[in-house]
Amino acid sequence: MPTMKLSDYVINFFVSKNVTHIFEVCGGSITHLLNSLYQRKDIHVVSAHHEQAAAFAAEGYSRSGGNIGVAMATSGPGATNLITGIASCFFDSIPCVFITGQVNTYEFKFKKPVRQVGFQETDIVNLVKPITKYAALIIDPDKIRYHLEKAFYIAKSGRPGPVLLDIPMNIQRAEINLKSLKPFRAVISDKLYKMPDSNTIKKIVKLIKSSSRPVVLVGGGLRLSKAQGELLKFIKHTGIPVVSSLMGIDGFAHDSDAFLGMIGTYGNRYANLTVANADLVLALGTRLDSRQTGTEPETFARGAKIIHVDIDSHELNSKIKTELPFHFDVNDFLVILNKYIGKCDKNKIKPWRKAVAGYKNKYPSHKISVSGNIEPNFFMHKLSAFLPEDAIICVDVGQNQMWAAQALEIKKNQRFLTQGGAGAMGSSLAMAIGASFASPGKVIIAINGDGGFQLNIQELQTVYHYKLPIKIILLNNRCYGMVKQFQEQYFDSRFQSTVAGYSCPDFQGVVSAYRVPVWKISQADKIEEALKNFFNDKLSGFLEVNIDPNSKVTPKLSVNRPVEEQEPFLSRSELKSNMFIDILPDDKK
Repeated sequence: MPTMKLSDYVINFFVSKNVTHIFEVCGGSITHLLNSLYQRKDIHVVSAHHEQAAAFAAEGYSRSGGNIGVAMATSGPGATNLITGIASCFFDSIPCVFITGQVNTYEFKFKKPVRQVGFQETDIVNLVKPITKYAALIIDPDKIRYHLEKAFYIAKSGRPGPVLLDIPMNIQRAEINLKSLKPFRAVISDKLYKMPDSNTIKKIVKLIKSSSRPVVLVGGGLRLSKAQGELLKFIKHTGIPVVSSLMGIDGFAHDSDAFLGMIGTYGNRYANLTVANADLVLALGTRLDSRQTGTEPETFARGAKIIHVDIDSHELNSKIKTELPFHFDVNDFLVILNKYIGKCDKNKIKPWRKAVAGYKNKYPSHKISVSGNIEPNFFMHKLSAFLPEDAIICVDVGQNQMWAAQALEIKKNQRFLTQGGAGAMGSSLAMAIGASFASPGKVIIAINGDGGFQLNIQELQTVYHYKLPIKIILLNNRCYGMVKQFQEQYFDSRFQSTVAGYSCPDFQGVVSAYRVPVWKISQADKIEEALKNFFNDKLSGFLEVNIDPNSKVTPKLSVNRPVEEQEPFLSRSELKSNMFIDILPDDKK
């Protein structure tokens, strides 16, 4: 009977699933797996310099390439260092497989009332169960096929997410009989969601055609279901304006007249005004969380009927009560809707389209600095013109994320990758590394703040070592700007740990030490020249953009305010002139 070392079987399985790269940091408990990867041509090892970065890289690989990302780490601290990346994949619905090494089963404590038996033994499975779709410790070599097949199926089915398999060293080195391996069989009869009946679809069509102020709200689920084409077909047919959440920002091309920006706490004012005044909201693949709706959900789109479509039934009517909640895949929903929609009278919503276009003209996402300093939104606007048509933009968490989301103009074939739920600073460079391996030949842009950049700065060596064409942009305001802005608003400008106690290195010197070419600008009139030089080739590079430490993300929504009332506040008369519905009186805020 044919036999094989279990670690070899694991790697062969990854190859069979078209996994091209595994991101890892070496360690004693994964040496058998690493040995099974040695000098293979059909799968490649990418050695990061921190396990957190390896997890983020697998996340970026999955987000950008559409295939499942894989990261691997040793037991104990290696495994626990993966947790932040695992959590990000869980909250943002990114399918990834995480493999951890574990001490030999005879060194594992199991139910013994001790803290630890083996060196670097950690019960990683129970630690990550709340943030994975499936996690298992493999103690029977003959079940390796079952666990691998189950892990890959669960990671991609329904609402995607991360899975973790913990493999002890003696299991990795075990010889297995290939014919005795037990397969995993999904229960296909269990429907993930029910098809809506024709009467329900006709009701939706009637709502759409009778609406005079409709809007489509695009969330991250649109991309996950690969529904961009069906959405474009629907918008071309109906002419309905489109707004997005942060995670849905690359779900619809920004150069379309129908696109009206990002909604929410740090959303574009014109987008928030659009959704606030709508009489119908078609929400596709979004959680409708408080960062979109504000902290008073009853004030959100209060003049509208809401049709909410999501693959996760638990998200429906969870935060916002809606007229028509649908537990459904977004792409499948749009396919059906496009079949039923029939002829649409676009003239009916012409006044609405004119009004929302007026919002966009009146409250643009960027402005030119009169002082000569670099205004962050204006920089993002200028950057848009230099980005390759198929660029993948990876954006860190913090003020830089919101400036990019507010003012970058994303084209049809460009991607905007960023974290939403976990929101880990230090993620963009590592995600860019994963994206670079998933999409060879494309220029990858990693946008960072100075604070987040320092959290995984060691991955510059990974960029250099693998000669990755990653363009790194650092917005340097020499502080933790987002928290500083919060402290200014709510803590009387006591800038503990955001200014006091925080400092930056000489980034030009540090990045140069990693042998990555560097540039730096501080004045607005130098932006175009710098970007032209920066994008002159497809090699890696680092552009430091010095901005005022007092730069803020505006507009911004405060607690207990409806989304149309962002700071800096409009006068009551100006706000009223923008509204199709009544503004809320002061005692309702």
